Amino acid sequence: MSSFSSALSALNAFSTGIDVVGNNLANLDTTGFKASTVSFHDLVTESLSTGLSDTQVGFGVGTPVTMRQFTQGAIQTTGAPLDAAIQGDGFFVVQDPSSGATQYTRAGNFEVNQAGNLVTTTGALVQGWTAQNGAVNTNGPISDINVPTGTLKAPVATQNISVDLNLDSQQTVSGTPNTYSTSIQVYDSLGVSHVLTVQFTQGATAGQWNYSISVPNSDVTSPMTPVTGTLTFDQNGNLTTPAATDPPPQIQIQGLSDGAANMTIDWQLYNNGTPRVTQYAQTSAVSALYQDGSAAAQLSNVGVSQNGQIVAQYSDGQQNVIGQLALATVRNAESLVAVGNNNFELSANSAIPAIGVPGTGGRGSVQGGALEASTADIATEFTHLIVLQSGYEANSKVITTVNQDVQTTINLIQ
Repeated sequence: MSSFSSALSALNAFSTGIDVVGNNLANLDTTGFKASTVSFHDLVTESLSTGLSDTQVGFGVGTPVTMRQFTQGAIQTTGAPLDAAIQGDGFFVVQDPSSGATQYTRAGNFEVNQAGNLVTTTGALVQGWTAQNGAVNTNGPISDINVPTGTLKAPVATQNISVDLNLDSQQTVSGTPNTYSTSIQVYDSLGVSHVLTVQFTQGATAGQWNYSISVPNSDVTSPMTPVTGTLTFDQNGNLTTPAATDPPPQIQIQGLSDGAANMTIDWQLYNNGTPRVTQYAQTSAVSALYQDGSAAAQLSNVGVSQNGQIVAQYSDGQQNVIGQLALATVRNAESLVAVGNNNFELSANSAIPAIGVPGTGGRGSVQGGALEASTADIATEFTHLIVLQSGYEANSKVITTVNQDVQTTINLIQ
C-alpha cells in the first residue's frame, strides 16, 4: 500500500506545481512580477529487510516548497512621467492605506491621488522624502510623498547678473570713442520683468571703459540715477579693475512703480577669478547673459527622473526637485511573503530592510519613464507544464495499477 500513498503524494505535489506554473503564466504581463519555481523533496524511506543489503522503499514526495526568484526583469520604456523601474537590487517602499502596513514592491507604475500623494495603481502610498523649503533631506524618516498639482512657483527677485562680452580695443578713425550697449532682463519680488541697459563708452586712457546702468523711467516712481563706474584692462586685454578680490559693483533700483521691494543686484565680473569682460581688437559683442531671478510660473508637469528624484517642471522651463523615492533592500528577499497587488511583506524569517537613496548602499538605480517587465517566460513555463503534466499522468497510472492489484488479491481470497 506504500505505492498508493507515494503516488497520491505525487499527485498532490504535481498539482501544486501546476498551480504555480498557472500563476506564472497568468502574470506574464504583470509589472514587476517575479516568477516562482517549485522545489520538490522526498519523504523518509522504509527498510523492508535487515542486513547489509537493506531494501528501502520511499513514502513519496513531500509538500513542495515554492521559491520566488527575484531576478532582474527587462526594462521597458513607457514615456509615462511617473513610471519608474528599478535596475538592480531593491524594492519601492509603500504603505497599505487600509492597514497602514509597510509593504515592498518592484512595480513602479505610479500616479497621483486626489490628496496629491504619490500612490501605486492599487492605491498604496509611495514612501520617500518630500522637499521642505525647496530642499530634500534624505537623512530624515521616510513618509508619504506629496506632489503639488496646479500650483504656482513663487517669483524670485534677481540678485546677481553677469555679462560675458568683449569690448573692442581699437579707436575709430575719427578719434571718437567707441560705444557699446547691451541689455539684460531682471525680475523684481513680484515677478515683474525690467530691462537693465548697460552702456559702455571707451575712455580717453587706453584700456579704460566707462559704464552706465539704468532702467526705463516708466519702471520707477522717480527717474533712476544711473549706476556708473570704470573698467580698466591691462596690455593683454584682461580686466584688472575692479579686481577679482574687490566687491562686485552693485545696482540699486528703488521706488518700483509696481510696488515691488527695492532691488539690490550684484554685477559679477568674474567667474572663479576669470574675468567675464575682455578688451581685444575684435568687434564688441556679448557671448552670454545670466541672471538668477524668475517670474511666477505655473506647474506644467511632474515626473520621475534618474536616481528616483521627483522633478516638477514649470511653464518657464525651470525644474525643481520636489521629492525623492526611497528604496529598500532585504538581504534574503526570497523570504518575503506576497500579499497581492504586486506587493510583499516581511515574514518572520526576513532580515531587517535597509532603506535609503537609490544608487547607494548596494541599492539599484531607478530609471524614470520606464517599467520592469515580468520575469515569467512563456517558453520556460510551458516546458515546466509539460513535465508536470507527464508526472501527474504517470502517477495516476501507478494508482490505477495498484487498484488493479488490490482487486486481483481480493478475487483470490474469494
